[in-house]
Amino acid sequence: MRAAGLDVAALTDHASVGGGLLGLTDPGRWTAAPPDGPRWYRSAVGMGERGWRMAASLADAADDPGAFTALRGFEWTHWVLGHVNVWLSQRWTNAVGPSGTGMSAFYRWLARAPEAVLGGGADGLAGFNHPGRSPGRFGGFRCDPRVHDRVVSMEIFNRFDDHLFDGFGRGHDSPLAASLDAGWRVGLLGVTDEHGDDWGVPEGKGRTGLWVTGLSRRAVREALLARRFFATRVGGVRLDASAGGVRMGGLVAHRRGPVDLAVDLAMPPEWWGTRLRLQVLRPGPRVPRVAHVRDVVARGGAEPLRLTVPMDVDDGDWAVLRVADPSAPGDRRGPAGHPASDRALAYASPFWLRPV
Repeated sequence: MRAAGLDVAALTDHASVGGGLLGLTDPGRWTAAPPDGPRWYRSAVGMGERGWRMAASLADAADDPGAFTALRGFEWTHWVLGHVNVWLSQRWTNAVGPSGTGMSAFYRWLARAPEAVLGGGADGLAGFNHPGRSPGRFGGFRCDPRVHDRVVSMEIFNRFDDHLFDGFGRGHDSPLAASLDAGWRVGLLGVTDEHGDDWGVPEGKGRTGLWVTGLSRRAVREALLARRFFATRVGGVRLDASAGGVRMGGLVAHRRGPVDLAVDLAMPPEWWGTRLRLQVLRPGPRVPRVAHVRDVVARGGAEPLRLTVPMDVDDGDWAVLRVADPSAPGDRRGPAGHPASDRALAYASPFWLRPV
């Protein structure tokens, strides 16, 4: 991953029932080559304690403060409710085991101190993965105030998919709208979600830009907690935004009236001169509505682009900046004729309005 040009990377293997149900053999031994178990069993059972320790040793060996940040994590894997990443925790848990099953059990584990009798993940950070894929959709995205501050992200790009409208054709609300309307303060991630060996290489897969004060685990943790990151599917993009002088991921003191946005958008050279579209997404019935549109010409970065968008907190307390290619269709269709049906290139993490 470092050789592919990434600055920060994480190992987050599936944690489903391995080591925690009916004495199933710990499948962590299968992380060594050659594999000695069938693939279907490894996939069904998931990571065990041995695999968790191996992930730590791999991340510690690769971590190089100031040059490359390597993280250990795990992907809590429930076949119905969905998958949740946890990073930077001392301990791990699976979807079926000592901590119980279901979203409440997971949030209870996430709120519990690592030194508690059963152990917990109160030192970790979490995020919703590929949010429209699983039928249970994280229990309807019901917000748990115990872990509200440490569920920091949602994948808007996973591999080649944009999850803005994922599930709409099956009668579900937009995962973006559902999570934010439920009260979660999630920034937006893009991930390659590799299950092969081409780590970080394929262009067009999701990736994340983090605004960090340094390349270290501590600095990455601080950026994640601040929701100071953006999702993209184009390598080499730089995106930052502020609303009313507050950086993306922050709380904006505002009740109603115009909000001034500043957008720092730099595209790689192959995009220069291409027409792009900036869209400001706001709450709407079932899917976000596009509250503002501005066409711009892609460039390598200069003075920030300035937008003024009327916003009323009574219409909803969040806003998301989306960068799109109007010449290409989107991945997943929402309502017919929706203005955000074009192909997304990047999303900034949301702003949240707080009345004064």
